[in-house]
Amino acid sequence: MKRRNPFANIENTFSPKKKLVVYNDEGDAEAVDSNQVNKLTERREREDMPRKRQCRAALPFSARLTEVEQQELQDAPGKKSLNFSEDDSLFEEEEEDVKSPLLKSPQAIAPASIAPPVCTQYPTDWSLKTRVLFTSPLSLSWAENPKAQEEALGLSQHCRAQFTSLPHSIQDPRSCSELRCAFQQSLVYWQHPTLPWISLFPRINAERSFTGKCTPWAQDTALQKSLMSEWSVSLSSLYSLLKTRLCPYFYLCSYQFTVLFRAAGLGGSGSITAFISPTTRGLREAMKAEGIEFSLPLVDERRKSKEQQEVEVEQMEKAQDCSELKESEGCQEAEEGESCGYNNDDDEDDDDGSFSWLKEMGVQDKIKKPDSISIQLRKEGTAVSLDHKPESVVCVEGSHTFTLINFLINCKSLVATAGSQAGLPPTLLAPTSFRGATMHTLKARSVNVKSQVGSTYQSISSLEITGPILPSSLQAVTALLRPAQKGNFAATLYTHAPSAVMNTQGNKQQCAAGSVDLCGCGLHPASIQQLQQPSSLGKTALTHINMNNYSYTWKN
Repeated sequence: MKRRNPFANIENTFSPKKKLVVYNDEGDAEAVDSNQVNKLTERREREDMPRKRQCRAALPFSARLTEVEQQELQDAPGKKSLNFSEDDSLFEEEEEDVKSPLLKSPQAIAPASIAPPVCTQYPTDWSLKTRVLFTSPLSLSWAENPKAQEEALGLSQHCRAQFTSLPHSIQDPRSCSELRCAFQQSLVYWQHPTLPWISLFPRINAERSFTGKCTPWAQDTALQKSLMSEWSVSLSSLYSLLKTRLCPYFYLCSYQFTVLFRAAGLGGSGSITAFISPTTRGLREAMKAEGIEFSLPLVDERRKSKEQQEVEVEQMEKAQDCSELKESEGCQEAEEGESCGYNNDDDEDDDDGSFSWLKEMGVQDKIKKPDSISIQLRKEGTAVSLDHKPESVVCVEGSHTFTLINFLINCKSLVATAGSQAGLPPTLLAPTSFRGATMHTLKARSVNVKSQVGSTYQSISSLEITGPILPSSLQAVTALLRPAQKGNFAATLYTHAPSAVMNTQGNKQQCAAGSVDLCGCGLHPASIQQLQQPSSLGKTALTHINMNNYSYTWKN
């Protein structure tokens, strides 16, 4: 016999083989261990499984469960239960969450995590782009080398403002003629003046592109007057189209600054708006002299935030001083006065330049007081420090934009008097035709490249678009890449620096999107809907756009 363990006790000597009481066919009770029950259950399941399947398959689902099983399902859902079978011959152990999905509740079937929201559009970006590089795992070769018929149809659709509806997903973009025509249509823009041997965009810091080129107008005064006369006519035509909402927006690019004119209803504004960036103190003073009212949105915003912070700090200091006086003296004078025991007027007098403290020290004759000119220069120092910076952006709204047009036509400093751009009028860019304009198309080039992903290289197709890329052109191209690339592509954007701050908001009251009818401006309805929304980018511009599974993400 096995020797008993002297260190054992009653609790740890209990046998894991639990005795179960079952009834045999004669109705007598028998004590059977768990191993015997398992063997008996497995044997009877193999014998009775075909018969059970035939019997239960003929019954509806509600009738396949016994009363005991239905009661146990109602009492303890989602838990294991030991049920006696229909033929009273075996035990069945079943789990509701695993066996059949029909037994699950709607809460159990619902996904555990909520999917991220699908963003079908990126923020409005009013900056000009000089280059955009699209990449996609699918081929982008369909966007280049159009047929003569496709190019002609795309240009015709642009001039007639006709747009083609495309399906949600295109299986073979290269054989889709409608897609290729629409792509050629999205690349069109209008420009004045046009010199085939010189690129007239960008104009700021573009001396290198003008160096060594033929400039016959530089020394010919009559030719310069003729160029400016034609340019004035084109600018007046553009503003008339803008005022009647037949042109949504246009850009004026000079050698010193860039101006964006937007029609009423775009950017969330109910009136015509114009943004000038960058500006100088001399330009702002000249605009004031002409009676043009304008605002500095970024400076005003910074001033308001600074004043609000100063008010909050002052209130906190007053409350702290008042609480200290109440604890010590009761703060009776603070309750009667305005400043809890001290006078702000005295501090303001000191800040205004009071020199009484010099007399107390006896050195008033030895110290030279600043004159009015020095004080004025000190005050103007902050205004001069804004020159050529993004904070110098100027916003003109309403009827003052018409005065701004006349100011730009008669402004002598608008055209350079020396250098490589001497005598050349500013460049006008618009998405629709205007008087004296020439039709141009952006340059598109597709290249297949290898990109390293981990330790392997993957083939990625790229599409490079160069030129003055307008906001509506960028929206039109991305709208075409959505179905052509099956909702998966990325874009890297290169912004014209002076136009990056044109996403700021004006000071006038905003209007609701769609309150102004812009259906006749020549843009696609989707582009109009996007450009009507106020921009949320502030003084920044988009640098990356990524679409994954038909959902946008971006960086600025």
